[in-house]
Amino acid sequence: MRWHGQAISNDDGALPGLELPGLRTAGLLRTVRSPEFAGVTFHEVLAKSALSKVPAASQMPFRWTVNPYRGCSHACTYCVDPSTLVLMADGRQKPIRHVVAGDRIVGTRREGAYRRFVETEVLARRASTKDAYRITLEDGTEIVASGDHRFLTERGWKYVAPLPKGEGQRPYLTTNNRLQGFGLGMVAAAYTAPPETTDYRQGYLTGMIRGDGMLFEKTYPNGRITMFRLALVDQEALTRSQSYLAAAGIATNRRPFSAATSTRQAIDGIFTSKRANVAAIRAMIEWPSEPTREWHAGFLAGIFDAEGSCDGRILRISSSDERMLTMTTDSLGVLGVPSVREPANGIGVATVRVVGGLSSRRRFFALTNPVITRKLRIIGSAVKTSAPLRIVAVENLGSKTEMVDITTGTGDFIANGVISHNCFARPTHEYLDLDAGHDFDSQVVVKVNADEVLRAELTKRSWTHEAVALGTNTDPYQRAEGRYRLMPGIIQALADSGTPFSILTKGTLLRRDLPLLVRAAERVDIGLGVSLAFADTPAGKELQQTVEPGTPTPRARLDLIRAIRAAGLPCGVMVAPVLPWLTDSLAHLEQLLDDLVDAGATGVTVLPLHLRPGAREWYLDWLGRTHPHLVEGYGRVYARGAYAHRGYRDWLWERVRPLIAERGLGGAAMHRARAAGARADAADQHTEGDYPRGAFTGVRADGVGAASLGDDVGSETLF
Repeated sequence: MRWHGQAISNDDGALPGLELPGLRTAGLLRTVRSPEFAGVTFHEVLAKSALSKVPAASQMPFRWTVNPYRGCSHACTYCVDPSTLVLMADGRQKPIRHVVAGDRIVGTRREGAYRRFVETEVLARRASTKDAYRITLEDGTEIVASGDHRFLTERGWKYVAPLPKGEGQRPYLTTNNRLQGFGLGMVAAAYTAPPETTDYRQGYLTGMIRGDGMLFEKTYPNGRITMFRLALVDQEALTRSQSYLAAAGIATNRRPFSAATSTRQAIDGIFTSKRANVAAIRAMIEWPSEPTREWHAGFLAGIFDAEGSCDGRILRISSSDERMLTMTTDSLGVLGVPSVREPANGIGVATVRVVGGLSSRRRFFALTNPVITRKLRIIGSAVKTSAPLRIVAVENLGSKTEMVDITTGTGDFIANGVISHNCFARPTHEYLDLDAGHDFDSQVVVKVNADEVLRAELTKRSWTHEAVALGTNTDPYQRAEGRYRLMPGIIQALADSGTPFSILTKGTLLRRDLPLLVRAAERVDIGLGVSLAFADTPAGKELQQTVEPGTPTPRARLDLIRAIRAAGLPCGVMVAPVLPWLTDSLAHLEQLLDDLVDAGATGVTVLPLHLRPGAREWYLDWLGRTHPHLVEGYGRVYARGAYAHRGYRDWLWERVRPLIAERGLGGAAMHRARAAGARADAADQHTEGDYPRGAFTGVRADGVGAASLGDDVGSETLF
């Protein structure tokens, strides 16, 4: 269903908000509610201006901001069970719970008459709790996903479940549909990769050494000579073989076997000439009388690494040894992988070929785990579904469960072997007659012409090229940016006009624009900052998912910092808001700052929670539900208004100052934090009612204070 076909009216009064004068006067163009962002309504407006001047009363260190969005679409919609296997670009599979932003995975793209497997990047990762549905396919593949998730069928993209009664219609999965991909059969339900048991290692070495190794023993007049040699082009298989031998107490030496030439790659080898080692290797690769399933899996991995090939379409294992060929066929049968035996060629080499298409090849890889990466890749292959992937059942499991979603460069990924779709400040919402709570999450205003208007404003003679801060109210890289792509035009307009700028974000979608930012940094001063207030620990991640549902995890944001630094750009971090009694412990702050140093952060500003009206009510409601014992303490700390009591700020400052200095993250960042405290002191001289409407236009909704370019005040509201 195309985006432009989702425009809706309010003729029947079903969409609260369209009748509000605040939206009408904001230049409402159309309103869109798309199943792609279930629960979120987008109000597309034609903005008259993009540059927002920060009132002097706000005491911010910048005078201009650009906010292409009002409201936040960070909440996760499409998601699957954390154990769901994602096909990585190297051909291996990884549970989605371990996939992070920056990983290279397999997506698809239509090229001419065919959809093909292509390499793409994970741009963002999110976790949430959703109602769970189980989809069962004819081949035994099972997938647990939310009702809003989409899969590619023979009739196009379809959702797992229909919309609730009375909320409209959308295409959804039925037992008449067939998913596209290769499936995993029963492998998906119990996939753990073959355990590297003693039997698996012995099977692998049997296949590898009998396939490509050499054992030499001969008696000469001067004595008996023994030698073992395994020489390979692929270092992965050589390393695995050497480590498996070492695990059995057999030490080998590794050295070059043959140098590279104009037509051949260099070859390394592992060697041993000790008689005891050679005897032990011979004993290890003897044919077992009753091989276990683990031995069969290891043997197939070893013989495939040694003598197998896969060009993305055909998987073959060749040998001139009849026992090897027979064992290969037997092992494939044990693992349930169909195969045929092809006749020997003119020099006596016969081939065992895996049949059944891509689903059989992927089953082989999943059950055996060969190590040579180049033989596993399917990039460039056409998507041709031959596996029995008809839907047998779609069941509502009747419970909520943890779900994970990723955003990718192609808009899809391979989940359990089938093609799966992915997704793409509160007080300011009140100016539009929307509330600062639920509406902030569900009613997102998009300035669809923000880049064009900004370019026009920056070319005016009156523009003095002052610094512009992005991410001061709502996150410019929230999930909706994956759909609207406003930031590339904004960045280009700023760079072309010679205007310095800064961006602060939680959103890992910023990775998409790093090449553009690198080019912009050659022309103007830019600052990049990441907002991160939670340590990458189990307790920190649990609290982050409670307080910031739908936002990237601490680890994903740490990886974003690394990506920014790897691109040669500075990256400051706003450790804000620090939550009294929740994230202000010495252990938490030390761990978080250590993580930031390891990620390469170039500066840190630490600021406590700021609770201005709108955010205050919502946050305290959350606190009362989740940590009721802290409500009284918060009443004392925030008794005088939006800012934390000066005594708490001084206490926090004395706690973090030595931690920052010890880690070399001080300097200007420490002065900025201190300055923010001074501004808070000044603000404490007024009641909240003393501030004029709009006084905090340049402050994000959680209002943690001020900072400067590269460390400016945060992204979307946290609460």
